[in-house]
Amino acid sequence: MSENEHEAKMARPRMAAGALFFDDAGRVLLVEPSYKDYRDIPGGYVEEGESPRQACVREVHEELGIKPCIGRLLIVDWAPNPGEGDKVLYLFDGGHLSAEERQQIVLQADELRGYAFHHIVELAELTIPRLVHRVAAGIQARADGRTAYLEHGPPPEKEG
Repeated sequence: MSENEHEAKMARPRMAAGALFFDDAGRVLLVEPSYKDYRDIPGGYVEEGESPRQACVREVHEELGIKPCIGRLLIVDWAPNPGEGDKVLYLFDGGHLSAEERQQIVLQADELRGYAFHHIVELAELTIPRLVHRVAAGIQARADGRTAYLEHGPPPEKEG
């Protein structure tokens, strides 16, 4: 196989990064994008030359107007999308947002209609199934002190 043929077959996934933030009651923060019909986590696409963590910090600041400390990587999720192509999604631990940090939130008005903290049991009514899986796995990975790998939301089936 020539180098050009090999290169043509290489995956070129889009990358996105987001963060899980929690309030005093352990509820998770979801934003309400004006361009989607479901809730999402704060975050967005990684730009050229930017690491997923840098993208997470930038996107959180752009969307929420705050610069909290972004913690460790919780989830890597391979997410194929027929319309947009393959994606690799990174989910970081944004940690607990204090009352002071929550008061400093200023939404990016052209992208977000609102935000709220929700219990995990409410997520299925508010967002798409693969994001429910990703957030639930992120909460579990945070509690277990580990990083998890997912494929389109749930963990992959074990092979072998």
